[in-house]
Amino acid sequence: MNFGMVWQHALCFWIMGICATSAQAAALPPLQPLIDAAPAGAVLRPPAGRYAGPAVIDKTLTLDGAGRVTLDGGGRGTVLSVRAGNVSVRGMHLTHSGATHDGVDAGLLIEESNGARVEGNVIDDVLFGIHLKQASHAIVRGNTIRGREAELNLRGDGIRLWNSHFNRIEGNRLDGIRDLTVANSADNRFSGNRISNGRYGMQLIFSPRNRIEGNLVSHTTTGIAVLYSDQVSLRGNRIEHVRDVAGAGMAFKGSGEAEVVGNTVLHCTVGVQADAPPYPEARHRFRDNRFAHNVTGMFFYGEKGGHIVQGNRFEKNLMQVGVSAPTSARSNDWRGNDWDDYEGFDRNGDGIGDTPYALHYYADRIWMETPQARFFRNSPALELLDFLERLAPFSEPELILKDPQPRWPRK
Repeated sequence: MNFGMVWQHALCFWIMGICATSAQAAALPPLQPLIDAAPAGAVLRPPAGRYAGPAVIDKTLTLDGAGRVTLDGGGRGTVLSVRAGNVSVRGMHLTHSGATHDGVDAGLLIEESNGARVEGNVIDDVLFGIHLKQASHAIVRGNTIRGREAELNLRGDGIRLWNSHFNRIEGNRLDGIRDLTVANSADNRFSGNRISNGRYGMQLIFSPRNRIEGNLVSHTTTGIAVLYSDQVSLRGNRIEHVRDVAGAGMAFKGSGEAEVVGNTVLHCTVGVQADAPPYPEARHRFRDNRFAHNVTGMFFYGEKGGHIVQGNRFEKNLMQVGVSAPTSARSNDWRGNDWDDYEGFDRNGDGIGDTPYALHYYADRIWMETPQARFFRNSPALELLDFLERLAPFSEPELILKDPQPRWPRK
């Protein structure tokens, strides 16, 4: 058998597979007639089973699958679209969306809707999970969303908000998706979500005044990225195992006045990465956070910082604070932080170290000024060079920061 014949046979099998899948989907009873027959304001509980989609809800309705109803999109477009206010979708299994990024093919679309409730659904084998488009006052709670197998950048977002405001995204489980993306969307609340095995855990773009509380983000290339979004609050989140070479547990760019309180950042390349405030009074406030076992606890870039960094714990980081320039962190307000490498004492027992905590850089400047050299960090040669620099400096070390009131005793 020649190559042409092999190729023809392979093509035939592929086409037959598509036809079989399409035929199987076509054999399913459609859900749309049940939706159309239900009066506005009704609760629709379809008999248990598998139904063919896509389907559209264009009136006030509650669709309750009770965990026993599957809607199969047949690989075409969005599986279920909601284009009315006060619609509830709960207990459904939504699967097999289309694969078009331009069309944002999703498991569930909430479009131009107010007061939708999306609770307890399972969404899988979809490009995008849940897409809120010009939707407000929605509750998206307790859903499980799994992305389809694809290269990371070619997956869709698990949850996507565009021009959507005053929504609550709570207690959802996102695994194997690309991002949770919030674009041009203000005043939303994200709490108790678990996000893993993606690219960005969350990314906010031009989305001010969002609250991100009590979420777990793990095994992503970047944890939470806040881009050009002011007055964002991040409280009580746990971000861990963000180990991409360019990733950070939390990243801030072009944003101001963030409140970053009580978060735990573990085993990341960089715990927090932040640039200088876009205007002088737009300082970020980092309080009562724990940065532990990271390559770099915090990294500041730009010529001048100006952020408030108080009451945080720095423990077992290879580098406590990194900078792109000697002045990047020096003008921050460092006060009352717990540094595990502080070498002072508290003789009067007031809980504050007797001498300031001062951080200087010696051979560390090599990999800060030449990022390619980071590959050789902790190698015997650079460890020896760093030891010799501290023992007998070849040049005046740079003062990176000074905390005049380090916490003592360390907790």
